Parts: sequence; C-alpha cells; structure tokens
Amino acid sequence: MNKLYAPLALALTAALLAGPAGAAQQKKAGPEKKKLYCWNEGGHRVCGDALPATAVDSARTEISSRSGLPTGQVGRALTAEERLAAAAQAEIDRQNQFKEAAQRMREHAMAESYSTEADLRRAFNDRIALLDDTVKAAQLSIGGLRQSLISLLRQAGEAELAGRPVPANLASTIRTQHAELIRQQGLLAAHRQNRSEIDVELDHALQTYRALKGPKTPAVVPVQNGT
Repeated sequence: MNKLYAPLALALTAALLAGPAGAAQQKKAGPEKKKLYCWNEGGHRVCGDALPATAVDSARTEISSRSGLPTGQVGRALTAEERLAAAAQAEIDRQNQFKEAAQRMREHAMAESYSTEADLRRAFNDRIALLDDTVKAAQLSIGGLRQSLISLLRQAGEAELAGRPVPANLASTIRTQHAELIRQQGLLAAHRQNRSEIDVELDHALQTYRALKGPKTPAVVPVQNGT
C-alpha cells in the first residue's frame, strides 16, 4: 500500500469498525429533546408536537415526549384590559408595601423616642384626643350645613308652590351648599378612618416598644469556686 494513503485507510477502517455502535453512542450522548403540547380548541382538547399560531396565546400543558408526563403549565396570554388591571394592582401593592414599611419605621423611631411605655401612651392619647375633636367639629359643621340647606330648600319649595320661579341666587346657594355638604361628609369619613386606624397603630407601637425595651434575659455567668 502506498505510504501516502496509509493514514486515510486506517481512518476509514476505524469508522467501519465503529459502525452502528458509534452512531448509537453519539445519539446517547446528545438525545434530541422534544415536547408535546395540549390545549383546548373549540371546546376540545388538542395535542401536538408544535403549536399553531391560533394556540400561541392559549393556556397549555407541556408534556415530555419520552416519559409522557406533564413538565409544565403555561397560562393563557392576558388581554389588554387584564394587563392594565394587573399593572394597576401591582402598583397598589407596591404603594401599600411602601406605606407599611414607612409605618414600621415611624413606630420604631417613636418607640426609641420615649423612655417609658406611659410616655408613649400619653403621646398617642394626645393624638387620639385631637382626632376625636376633629370628628366632633366635622359633625357639628355638617349639622349646621344640613340645617341651612333644609331652610334654603324650604324657601325654594315655597316659591314653586306660590307659582314663582326660584331666584337664581337662591338656586346657586343651594348648589354651593349641597356640594360643600358632600365634601365635608367625605372629610368626616376620612377623619373617622384615621381615628379607627390609630388604635391599630398604637398596638403596633407598643409591641415594637416592648420588643426593643423589654426586659432582657441576663446572661448566665458560671460561678467558679475558689480553691
């Protein structure tokens, strides 16, 4: 045999000897992984090894082609309205988390600012008294507005019963006072909400205070007997 072609002959011989076993070993080293997909289409369950364009946004189950077992779930794509609602809810959750974190920081700072629990309670009692006064003042203001509005409405009703048109300035005053009544009722609701929340805030502040300044368990120091 020509020495020039000896290496080529040896390589061909090795490849022939490897034969199917070599190919099988290559497949074993890198098996091709395929997935099956199952989704609902027109009220029927459809499965296949590829997703058609009409099923890309559908909810589906991914199944291993080797074991036949489910390997994952993919939810359907959200609509534009659902994406907007989800984004709005995520922003609300983020703001609530920020408020809660800020509240905890305020409670922590407040707990460190008072030397005794009685001082902390006294500070909260001052705030509670102020909120109670605010609620009472709002109730009195609403009561006065309501009586004034009733009087104005009575005047307008008497004018209509007498066959006279309601004066323009009277109608304008009624609209203005009615709008103010609604505004102050909204403020009263907010004041009442603040009053109810301060009780929860006090409870959290007391828990934080006791955790920070409560009695600490002293370390046990072993007693050494003298010799």
